[in-house]
Formats: sequence, structure tokens, C-alpha cells
Amino acid sequence: MTVALPRTAAAQQKKAMPVIGYLSAGSLLPAFLAAFRQGMAETGYVEGQNVAIEYRSAEGHYDRLPAFAVDLVGRQVDLIVTAGGPPAALAAKGATSTIPIVFTGVGDPLGIDLVPSLARPGGNLTGLSIVTAELIPKLLELLSELVPQARVIAVLLNPNNANTERNIGDVQEAARAKAVQLHILKAGTESEIDAAFASLVNLHVGALVVGADPFFFFRRERLAALASRYTVPAIYAQREFPDVGCLISYGASLTANYRQAGIYVGKILNGAKPADLPVVQPTTFELVINLKTAKTLGLTVPQSLLARADEIIE
Repeated sequence: MTVALPRTAAAQQKKAMPVIGYLSAGSLLPAFLAAFRQGMAETGYVEGQNVAIEYRSAEGHYDRLPAFAVDLVGRQVDLIVTAGGPPAALAAKGATSTIPIVFTGVGDPLGIDLVPSLARPGGNLTGLSIVTAELIPKLLELLSELVPQARVIAVLLNPNNANTERNIGDVQEAARAKAVQLHILKAGTESEIDAAFASLVNLHVGALVVGADPFFFFRRERLAALASRYTVPAIYAQREFPDVGCLISYGASLTANYRQAGIYVGKILNGAKPADLPVVQPTTFELVINLKTAKTLGLTVPQSLLARADEIIE
């Protein structure tokens, strides 16, 4: 005898395993995915066993993100995780006001109107901040300490990043405090990155600050090669840059960010509401120096920086 299940019961039975939509502004990096899965595992969720994940990666082409977000909403995922900062988070927010969203790598969630409050985000969004907007003056300060002779400094920003205008104001104020001349360079394509570095010569730039942005992050090797070609000391906001030959970085741990995102996903799947989960801000920042690159550039790293470094690459 065959018993027909009511349609609602059949649907619930079919969707016994929750589905997460993973929306990334850049490439899917194994190290970050591993940290994310570790966080989920800490709350009892293992991909392929009791949770499924649908991945969408824009590979740095932010214009693809809104369609990817709409696609995930159409697939009725239970939750959306956004990776790669503001572009993915804003795309997800624009696609749904009901499906829970956990964002990662956002520098200023309040400034770009992702949430109205860090302590009580309300609505369907919460996530992890990496405090990049407030960080850029610190990057300029550290770079000035490393290259005190540089009286002309440039900052490279992505015009497509929602934090760019705020970053410009913050870094201009920091440059005035340091009494250095500042040039704002913008690049949202690979050809514009090349053009920005080529302009350093005519501008007599002595050092470069590279703003935090997924587009730059996924082109770390290219940035390292260009900084070497133009022999310009440059500082970055993520520790993954010195790993590929860049000079120095200072910023929050992205792997810790993704692990915490996994924990938040598990909490929400277990019944917590995004509205009640505060946006997590980093409490520790990593200073990483690549001494090999410093020697190639002919730089002597001050002992004051070496003493404060969390890691020195030789």
C-alpha cells in the first residue's frame, strides 16, 4: 500500500538538509573555505553530511554578483554567506530581506548601510567586520615609519569599492598629519593597475599604500611583481600579501574572519536570528614583514618595526 505524503510534508522531507548559498566576490580560496568549514563543524555542521553548500564566485567581476544573489534566492537557500567584502554583501542584501545573510570581510558595515547597528543589527543580516576603513591611516603611519625618507606617498584604491570615498578622506587627513604629499590612484581593472604603477615614476612616489579590496587581494602576485619592477615599498592590509613576496602588511586575520562566519552560520541554522547576533569586530591585528623583499628594495627595516612584528619572512 502506498501512502501519499501531503505536499508540505514531502517538501520538508526533501529539504531535510539545509542549503547554504556561498556568494564570493573573488575566487574561492581553499584556506578560507577550510576556516569557514571549521567554524561550521564547531557548531555541528559538516558539508555533505548534514548541510549542503551552493557556491557562486564572481572572480573579481562585481557586476556578476547581483544575478548570482538573485539565483541563490530563487533556489530557496536557507542562508547566504558572502565573501570578499562589501560588493557581495550589498548584492545579497539587495536580493532578499528575509533569507538570513552572514557577511565577511566588510570594513565598515555601518558606513555602507548594511546594518543600522553593530550590537543589534536587526533585519536579516549580521556578520564579520575587518575594520579596513579605519585601518588605512595606520597603514600610512607604518609605511612612513618603514620609509621615513618618502615625502611623496600614493594610495591605490578600487573606485568600485563602497568604502573608497571614506578611505580617501581618512588617508588625506593622515597624510596631512605626517606632512607628506599624497597622490590618490584608482584601479578597478588589471590595465588600470598597470597604469597606476607606471604613473609612480612621474609622480616621484617614494612609497605606496594599497587599500583593502577583493580585487587587489586576488591579484597579489601581480601587485608584488609590479612593486618589485618599480622598486616601490608598499604596504597592504592582509597578511597573505607578504606570503607572495610583498613587503609588509597590517590587518585583521581573514582566516579568523571566515572561521567565525562558519560559527555564525551554525548558530543561525540552530535557530538564532541574525538580528540578535552582533557584528563581530577584530580585536587583534597582524603585522607581517618580508625581510627578503626589504633587502631586494634596499631597505633596512627599523628595529622598532621588527620588534612589533607578528611574523617575519626571511
